[in-house]
Amino acid sequence: MKMAAMLLWLVCAGVLLFTVEAQDPYDQLPDAYKQGVNLALEQLNSHAGVHHHFRFLRSLDKSEIESGFGVKYLYHHFYLKPTRCAKGTTESNSQTCPFRNDRPLMDCAVCYKTAADQIESNPKPYVHCIQKPRLTEQMRTSRTDHCSKMSYNSGAPTLLAVSTG
Repeated sequence: MKMAAMLLWLVCAGVLLFTVEAQDPYDQLPDAYKQGVNLALEQLNSHAGVHHHFRFLRSLDKSEIESGFGVKYLYHHFYLKPTRCAKGTTESNSQTCPFRNDRPLMDCAVCYKTAADQIESNPKPYVHCIQKPRLTEQMRTSRTDHCSKMSYNSGAPTLLAVSTG
């Protein structure tokens, strides 16, 4: 009886681990950050020089400043990874669009203002994506400066001052 209980426990633990690992990282993002990832994906899909479909891989840094009255300033630095699906594919299911490992990651940074959980057009959202090996220190600095100015000029504290992970 003890052996059967132990075996059942191991099977249940294995199933739980499999389901946790099978969850798409994009689905784990808060909605406000998903909106920024979607902006980057839209920009990539509309760019003639980009030939692959991308999916969200992981966050590197996230910052959020609450300015009051439902207004927030968000910054999100993340990686997108190319998939084997055709450019323009909207389905981001890992079974339908498997990652490819023969192309570099896309390093993206976005910052934007939301009001009532919707992206505002003023100030204009900032989206910068480039293949990871081509990202320079000057580009990193430019991203940081641009996003910091966005929140500073609006009266909010510096956007990159509060990191959430």
